[in-house]
Amino acid sequence: MDYLELACRTALLVLFAVALAGKTRSRAAFAEFARSTRALGGPGGRWATPVAVGVIGAETGVVVLLAVPATARIGFALATVLLVVFTGATVRAVRTGRRAPCACFGRSSTPVGWPHVIRNGLLLGHALTGLALGPGAVAAAGAVVALAGAAIVVLLVLRLDDLVSLFASPGPAR
Repeated sequence: MDYLELACRTALLVLFAVALAGKTRSRAAFAEFARSTRALGGPGGRWATPVAVGVIGAETGVVVLLAVPATARIGFALATVLLVVFTGATVRAVRTGRRAPCACFGRSSTPVGWPHVIRNGLLLGHALTGLALGPGAVAAAGAVVALAGAAIVVLLVLRLDDLVSLFASPGPAR
């Protein structure tokens, strides 16, 4: 089970780091993230920027805490809280018909949809699994396999919009 925890921790650490980099790579990227939180039904007006800063701070906490095995459980707990909030916000946006793109990992033109809810649910499963297992000792060969599994998860999550588009049924001919 230590290998499963390592895979979950690595996948979440990398995904939160990519999300953090996408939102903070420039002032324009941060502004786009703040706008997307508003467009998805989040707080507007003067609260959009403080909420965006709070999300970035929490994501930074997840990355730092998951990077250190001694604090990994706290990182998994924080990731769990964030993913519950993100999933709830995404469900609300989908149910209310908001067609805004999610700036979860930086710039995107794909509006949020049920695939994003499923993605968040799967990531929440990773966080809960890691929280339940806790870190342990791993052998080098097993760690390589766990890290390869994490890399596959990361690639699938980061390319989710492309995969959904690839396998989507074409609309009616016009």
